[in-house]
Amino acid sequence: MREFVVEADGGSRGNPGPAGYGAAVSDAATGETLAEAAEFIGVATNNVAEYRGLLAGLRAAHALDPEARVAVRMDSKLVVEQMSGRWKIKHPDMKPLAAEARGIFPPGRVTYEWIPRERNKHADRLANEAMDAGAKGDVWTPRAPAVPEPEGPPGDARAGAAAARAALARGRAVPASEPVEPAGAAPSDARAARTVASATTSSPGWSAAPDLGAPATFVLLRHGETPLTPQKRFSGSGGSDPALSAVGREQARLVAEALARRGTVQAVVASPLARTRETAGIVAARLGLDVRVDDGLRETDFGAWEGLTFGEARERYPDDLTAWLGDPEARPTGGGESFAETAERIEETRARLVTEYAGRTVLLVTHVTPIKTLLRLALGAPPESLFRMELSAASLSAVAYYADGNASVRLFNDTSPLRP
Repeated sequence: MREFVVEADGGSRGNPGPAGYGAAVSDAATGETLAEAAEFIGVATNNVAEYRGLLAGLRAAHALDPEARVAVRMDSKLVVEQMSGRWKIKHPDMKPLAAEARGIFPPGRVTYEWIPRERNKHADRLANEAMDAGAKGDVWTPRAPAVPEPEGPPGDARAGAAAARAALARGRAVPASEPVEPAGAAPSDARAARTVASATTSSPGWSAAPDLGAPATFVLLRHGETPLTPQKRFSGSGGSDPALSAVGREQARLVAEALARRGTVQAVVASPLARTRETAGIVAARLGLDVRVDDGLRETDFGAWEGLTFGEARERYPDDLTAWLGDPEARPTGGGESFAETAERIEETRARLVTEYAGRTVLLVTHVTPIKTLLRLALGAPPESLFRMELSAASLSAVAYYADGNASVRLFNDTSPLRP
C-alpha cells in the first residue's frame, strides 16, 4: 500500500477576508513532492480556507492512488483535533467540509498530526501564492520546476550530481560519456545520481502499476557511529560487538525525529549486534513501535581483520586481502564470511521479509555490507559494485519491492536528518 504525506494550509487576509489555500502531496518513503494544489477562494475565514486546503490535498492524494494511506500534517490545531474526532464541529460552514473530507478515503486510512507553522512552509507558501494571484485577478498556476545548474569544475562529483538532476528536469538521462566524477572523489554522489537518472526512464516494472499492488518498502538505516567508525576499522559480526558512541546515539535520535515526521514506518527489524539494536531501540521508542531482531541482517564476519584498519589488514595479510577484493567467493583471513555467502544470506532474508511485509513500510536497521548488498541486488549490479558505494553512519536508503519481482531503489545514503 502506497503512503502519502499531505501538508495543507489556508489563510484569510482579514478573517473573513480574501482567502486561499495550499496543499502538497509527497511520497512518504522518499519525500518527493508528487502534487501541489492552491486556489484563491474569495472572501472566507481562516478555518474555512484551512478545510478547503485539506480537501484539496486529500483529493490530490486520492487521484494518485485511491488505495493509499495518508498522513495529514497541518498547523491548524482546530482542523487536526476536529478531524481526529477529539473536538466537536459546531460552525455550520465547516460541518459539510469536514464530512466531505472524511468521505474521500475510507475510515482508518487517514491520520492527522499537528505540526508547528515553521514545518508547514510548503503549504503556507502555496496558500499565499494563491492569495497573491487572486489579489491581481489572476489564477494560481504551479511554478516551473527549477533546474539546478552544475557547480564546480568539470568532473567534480557534486557538479555531476547537479548535471544529473538538471537532466532529469529536462526529461533525459545523463549519457555515460558525460564527465560526472573525478578520480579520487567520493563515488556515491555522481554514480548514484547517474543511476537514478537512468532508472527514471527504465522499464515500466519500476512504477506502482495498479495490477502489481503496493510494494514492500524497506527503509534501510545504517547504525550510528561506534568508537571504531571514525577510525574506519573492520567491524563485523565476529569482532568485539561495540555499542554506539555518544555521537552515534545522537545520530540515532536525529534520524528518529526525521522518521517520526514522515510517519510512515510500520515496523522495525534490526540486526542482532549491539550497535544496531541500540540504534533501532532509540528510533522505535520515538515511533512507538517494538523492535524485532533478525539474525539474517547481521554484518559480515571479517575474520582476523576484525578491529583492523584497511591499511593494517593490507600490511599483515596482503595476499588474502588482494584475493578478497577480486573474488566474491574469497573469505577474509581466519575463516570469515565471503561476500558471496553474505549475499546468499541477505537474499534469503530479503525474500522472507518481502513476503512478510508485503504492502508495508519496514525499517531495517543493519550494517554497511547488508545494505550495500540489498542495493546491489535491487539494481542487478555486479559484486564489485560493493566497493563503489559510500554509506555513511546513520544514513538512510530505501528500496521498494513489487509483486512481479522488480525492485526500485528510491533513496541512497541520505544523511540530511543529521544536518542542522
